[in-house]
Amino acid sequence: MTESANVFAPPLLRADLLAQAAEFVRVRRPFFPRLGVILGSGLGPFAEQLQNTQSISTAEIPGYPRSTVSGHAGCWIFGSLSGKNLLVAQGRAHTYEGYPASQIGFMIHLMAELGIQRLIVTNAAGGLNPQFAPGDLMLIEDHINMMFSNPLARQHRKEWGERWPDMRAPYDPALQKLALQVALDLRIPLRRGVLCAVRGPSYETAAEVQMAKRFGADAVTMSTVPEVIVAISRRMQTLGLSCITNLATGLSLQKLDHAEVTATAHRMSATFTQLLTRIIKRIG
Repeated sequence: MTESANVFAPPLLRADLLAQAAEFVRVRRPFFPRLGVILGSGLGPFAEQLQNTQSISTAEIPGYPRSTVSGHAGCWIFGSLSGKNLLVAQGRAHTYEGYPASQIGFMIHLMAELGIQRLIVTNAAGGLNPQFAPGDLMLIEDHINMMFSNPLARQHRKEWGERWPDMRAPYDPALQKLALQVALDLRIPLRRGVLCAVRGPSYETAAEVQMAKRFGADAVTMSTVPEVIVAISRRMQTLGLSCITNLATGLSLQKLDHAEVTATAHRMSATFTQLLTRIIKRIG
């Protein structure tokens, strides 16, 4: 294949850079957690619940993509909660910031290199299901990748997991059952649905919203799915939670605005924190 014919191929994830990043974090972390949490837009306040914390700016980690979006602090926090040690990522990078899907997966590969075995992913999402309302929390049961890219493309290394990971249950059924029981115990309404991921940064048109609904999606986001694909390839047990911050285009008369999305997530942060804290406490 000529160089010109390969111009649109996704860049390779560099093993040497991943090794440098892992070593950088290893010498700075206070302990070795097995549970990781990724906080989406406006959900960063959850990290304030952690004790015995030590933070690392992701801008200092070699090869780590920097977030340019408000509501994404760009920080890794090691801390303890409910007697468990965990790693919390405040914010994430997105493909619409100019990063290829392989680079979005860098965070998950790095977590795997550091020993993370269970992952909780969270995000802000637009509601597609007419029964949803802004402020609802949704348990992600499955997803649809409409980003038209995959973070595993050209990334195969035996030590990084299977080349063709099975996606029958990307969101762990046992963790889903636990989350539903916790929500029931706390009397927190927890929706259930399929998450659709798009590239952004523009919000979806009304026609695209109708298409996604016909495909079976209940909510739409511009993140999360590339992370989960890598997590499954690295054999992590994964749980997903979405904060429905708005109704998608055509389902509401309100004009969509990122500031309002973040504000809604902030308003739900107390309920979200209560639910997530209890889930972490109950995880074995």
